[in-house]
Amino acid sequence: MRRGKKRRIGKAPAWIAAALLAGAAAVSLAPLLAPALSQAALFSAVLAMPEGAFSALLSGLREGSGAPLEAVSPLPGQEDRKPEVSSVPFPESGEEPDLRTGGLPEGAKPLPYIAPDIPEEYRRPVLQEDFSGAATHAAIPIGNYWLRNDTELAREEIERLLQAPRIPALSDTAEPQVLIYHTHATESFAPYDSDSYDNRYNWRSTDNNNNMVAVGAVMARALRSRGIGVVHDTSQHDYPSYNGSYANSYRSIKRYLEQYPTIKVVLDLHRDAIEREGGLIVKPTAEIGGEKYAQLMIVSNCDDGTGLLPNWRENLRFAGAFCARIEREYPGLTRPILFSCRKYNQQLSTGALLLEFGSHANTLEEAKRTAEAAGSALAGLLLEGKSNP
Repeated sequence: MRRGKKRRIGKAPAWIAAALLAGAAAVSLAPLLAPALSQAALFSAVLAMPEGAFSALLSGLREGSGAPLEAVSPLPGQEDRKPEVSSVPFPESGEEPDLRTGGLPEGAKPLPYIAPDIPEEYRRPVLQEDFSGAATHAAIPIGNYWLRNDTELAREEIERLLQAPRIPALSDTAEPQVLIYHTHATESFAPYDSDSYDNRYNWRSTDNNNNMVAVGAVMARALRSRGIGVVHDTSQHDYPSYNGSYANSYRSIKRYLEQYPTIKVVLDLHRDAIEREGGLIVKPTAEIGGEKYAQLMIVSNCDDGTGLLPNWRENLRFAGAFCARIEREYPGLTRPILFSCRKYNQQLSTGALLLEFGSHANTLEEAKRTAEAAGSALAGLLLEGKSNP
């Protein structure tokens, strides 16, 4: 019987032996293959969407003028609940890898992005546009910058407030005085600079070297290099669920303000998403010194009459001072300040602003250049305010 078994196995069809070998290989390689299989499944799901469904989903998550999903208070009984995901890839010492080169060794440069040959049915146009400002019924010129008024507040009142810009007063302390965080940390950018894009692409990433956390790390480093203490919260408040991300970041901000009463400036870093008819996506871009920068939009909010945003005047005056400083050092880098009746957790501080770095059509490198410039300008502004109280 043993010889018969051996003979039967020996004469078994080749595909059975191949299947056994493949099965054994799959078991041994499963831990290595799991991430790739997961990505393949996600890619297949995106491909299976009806035409236009992905764009509609993206637009629903975040419109160009700001996210419609806004939770400004913690849920009852959940005031102390931690965010759903808290990812801290950097060591406690505060030393962060050079994200501008993707963490490569000193002197090494990342390979340039090369736009792939996109099949015609998936190719959509990208429009590079300068949003520096133009005189419209909503855009108000204020000195060297612009403000877009989406509130019912009279233009004269806004101009009166901005005639007295406000700079948060730094203290003589080594404790953190700036908090940088990301309500929508997984927002990411176009993988290459091109006049077209692949509409199957997903502008989200949980890799903190390729999303808003990477942009925040550059801005934090620019401030620290000038001696300003910074807490950079790398929590992914929007993952695994996008809904509730503002409630999650609310809790994080509250904890940091309680832990570090020295914090004077609270910045929520995002990137915008601007899409027009026909799948056209827009890339707000400034060209400075031969380099492309993702144009920056500062968002400052006005109370809607409920009294739930008591600090809005101080925040607006800070937004004006910050925008003016950026334009002084990097003319054309900013879009008009967006002044609207939302909250975005700005009720928690008199130095709270939301910053939009370009759109999903900009590249990560362009956003990082802007973060370096904005961080340098903010450091100069805060230190000037400290020396001239």
